[in-house]
Amino acid sequence: MADLNTTLADVLCDRYTTNAARVRELAGPLSEDQFWEKPFAFGNSFGHLVLHLTGNLNYYIGTQIEQTGYVRERAREFTDPNPPSKEEALRRFEGAVSMVVRTIRAQSSEDWAREYSAVGTKAPNRFAMIMQCDGHMQHHIGQMLYIVYRWSGK
Repeated sequence: MADLNTTLADVLCDRYTTNAARVRELAGPLSEDQFWEKPFAFGNSFGHLVLHLTGNLNYYIGTQIEQTGYVRERAREFTDPNPPSKEEALRRFEGAVSMVVRTIRAQSSEDWAREYSAVGTKAPNRFAMIMQCDGHMQHHIGQMLYIVYRWSGK
C-alpha cells in the first residue's frame, strides 16, 4: 500500500500533467496569429498566458524550491513584443511542468511543510505553494477556454 507522501505526489503530478495536456489541446486549433493576438480589447492572448504560466512555475517552484536560478520578468510575460513561436512557447511551458513534476517527486514527507517565502505570495509552505500554482493554472485555463471559444467563431 502506498504511503501518504507517494499518494500526494501521484495526485499532484497527475494534476500538473493533465493541465499541461489541456493547454496543448486547447492551443492546437489556434493559428500562430491567433495564439498571440488578443481576441478582446481586454485580457491577454493565449500565448501570453502560456508565457505567464511558464514564468510562474519557473519562479515559484523552480527558483524558490528547486533553486534553478531562474530570473522572472513578469511584465514581459504579457508584453513581449518578440515572443517565441507558438510551438517554442508550448515547449517551454511543458518543460516548466516537467520540472514541477520532478520537484514534486523529490519532496520527502518533511519537505512539504518546509517554510516557503517568495515575492508575490503568502504561501506558508511548499505544499501550499504547489497547490496555489495548480489553482493559478486552472484559472488561466479557464481564460484560455474562453479565448479558444472566441476564435472558433461560436
